[in-house]
Amino acid sequence: MTAIAISERFIRRATPGFAGVTLAVENMHCAGCMRRIEDGLLKVPGVIGARANLTTKRVAVDWQDGKSSPDAVIGALDALGYRVAPVDPEEARGREAAEDKRLLKAMAVAGFAAANIMLLSVSVWSGNVSDMGEATRSLMHWLSALIAIPTVAYSGMPFFRSAATALKARSVNMDVPISLGVILAVLMSLYNTWQHAHHAYFDAAVSLLFFLLIGRYLDRRMRTQARSVATNLLALKASAATVVEDDGTTRRVPIDVLKAGMTVLVAAGERIPADGAVATGASDIDTSLITGESVPQAVTVGGKVFAGMMNLTGALRVTVTASEDNTLLAEIVRLMEAAEQGRAKYVRLADRMARHYAPAVHVLAALTLAGWLIAGAGFEAALMNAIAVLIITCPCALGLAVPAVQVVASGRLFRAGVLLKAGDALERLAEVRHIVFDKTGTLTVGEPVLINTVDIPTEVLSRAATLAAASRHPLSKALLRAAPAIAPADGVREVAGFGLEREVAAGRERLGRREWAAPDAVGMGDVTELWFSAPDIAPVCFRFEDRLREDAAAVIKALRDEGIAVSLLSGDRAAVARRTAEALGLTDWAAEQTPDQKIAWLKAKSANGVKVAMVGDGLNDAPSLAAAYVSLSPSSAADVAQTAADFVFQGERLQPVLEAVRVSRASRRLVVQNFALSIGYNALAVPIAMAGLVTPLIAAIAMSSSSLIVTGNALRLRFMGRQP
Repeated sequence: MTAIAISERFIRRATPGFAGVTLAVENMHCAGCMRRIEDGLLKVPGVIGARANLTTKRVAVDWQDGKSSPDAVIGALDALGYRVAPVDPEEARGREAAEDKRLLKAMAVAGFAAANIMLLSVSVWSGNVSDMGEATRSLMHWLSALIAIPTVAYSGMPFFRSAATALKARSVNMDVPISLGVILAVLMSLYNTWQHAHHAYFDAAVSLLFFLLIGRYLDRRMRTQARSVATNLLALKASAATVVEDDGTTRRVPIDVLKAGMTVLVAAGERIPADGAVATGASDIDTSLITGESVPQAVTVGGKVFAGMMNLTGALRVTVTASEDNTLLAEIVRLMEAAEQGRAKYVRLADRMARHYAPAVHVLAALTLAGWLIAGAGFEAALMNAIAVLIITCPCALGLAVPAVQVVASGRLFRAGVLLKAGDALERLAEVRHIVFDKTGTLTVGEPVLINTVDIPTEVLSRAATLAAASRHPLSKALLRAAPAIAPADGVREVAGFGLEREVAAGRERLGRREWAAPDAVGMGDVTELWFSAPDIAPVCFRFEDRLREDAAAVIKALRDEGIAVSLLSGDRAAVARRTAEALGLTDWAAEQTPDQKIAWLKAKSANGVKVAMVGDGLNDAPSLAAAYVSLSPSSAADVAQTAADFVFQGERLQPVLEAVRVSRASRRLVVQNFALSIGYNALAVPIAMAGLVTPLIAAIAMSSSSLIVTGNALRLRFMGRQP
């Protein structure tokens, strides 16, 4: 293997004197790989940190400038036997899709071949107890060999490559005994066929590959559904900006050339390209992805805006204060990447058990071979018994213990409106004893509604609605939904950042902010409001509030009955968050929380040994969703929040959150049972195989039966704990 060269553009240099790089590791398969990669890199002089992420198959490495280099990092990974490449999102997605396709093809070929070889084997078994001649039996065996050898060569490559990599690095993994058992079974079967023996074991070798490929494919599909969140944030960045020159002319430039002090023109409907302050103009800004606030915020001269926010109503000139890697959006990306890498430390029970599997299997097989040779058996008989040990102790049941439950659980959750995205999310959710909710768009539907309709005369409501019909502002839409059917008024003018107005015979009608539409009126203070003023009536206040999901209170009560503590963390104003908490009976709540404050809250809980689940939407929740022990997000959330979450649930109800908790706990019980079944199977089967009481074919059948038992146990989840 030849080490690759790293271009300077892939190297991180955020801190003077230090550098880093993130690499895609193609053949990182398990927790053992993670451990070897991290331990190996930390031994490289100058390397100060190495974090492997199994979900994204990446490793982030940091070093001191002058004491290490990309070449040293790549060389260390190359010596360990790992194929790496600098992270290029498009290329990485292409490689992963190609690997999925190769694995699926290998599984299909193995399944087709196993079925055909088994048909031939049934004929041989029948003939061995009847009058089949030696020539006919040999023909059947040669036909089986003709199918099995190319099948093993093709379908076994995922295991053979992994085993070769491990051996080259002077270590063993789970694929070494698998490869050894399959290859020895094929070679012994060829020898038996050449010698016209009664038995050959091509069916055992190919069936073994088929079942193992099923387990590996299911596990990979679970893992590849979770992707790095940072790449999805690119959709929230403006691709270009309009720079205003000193002479008043404008030019369109890529955002990477923006510098602090420049002035950019942001038209209505465009995203803010960089952090800055409003120099001229007034508008409404959609800040929901940053702050979680569902109601657009008005900004005027001097107001702060951030990259990724959407300008809704009026043109703005913004003086850039931070661009590219220094924006709030970039900081959120860094927070999320750090949270993702931290999560990579989670090691599933299957991986911990597998750490000791391969050495134990080889020792048992070697002891079997040596024991039978010492006992006086011939080399062929001793080798057949050793092969039987390698096959019967195959980790198929162990490998399926988690994926089988996950597939059944994900199917049940899908029918309940929940998408499971991370392979180990169910296991983590089952351990949670504390759930924290965001407010806007999570406990609420994220859509304002008029709450004081009964206090407003129908005629006034209709008159205000004729103005609101000319705007796409969320509050205007909410007012329209509450009003009877009306026709839009003529001559309505929208004043960016303030509201709507029109001239009538008696004077001017206005609908908008209090200080503009009704400056002498007294505001309500802690609620979202619009004011309507007209020459012939006193100013009228329309009050809006984001409504709770209809089952929010019931679900929170049910979660508490399950022994789970519930808290509220909101980016919204204190008064609004307080009313929501009181309506739901929550005493533990906090308002006006920034992304880093939410992460700090989660880390404080984690430091005290509390495993917390986060339920939220919006960009401001994405870092905390990634940092939480496990996370859930509604389907109405921002794309980036959905990507960061381990679960995504649909609909306007919170019931799917409760269903996910219950399914996760049932899944954990079944996974533990499956591990117990697979361990019990090995404890029973291994002594029998070592005693020479099974052939490789019987060993393969026993291995397959253990897999079917594990899968059947997982299927019980379809009906466990269903509510009437």
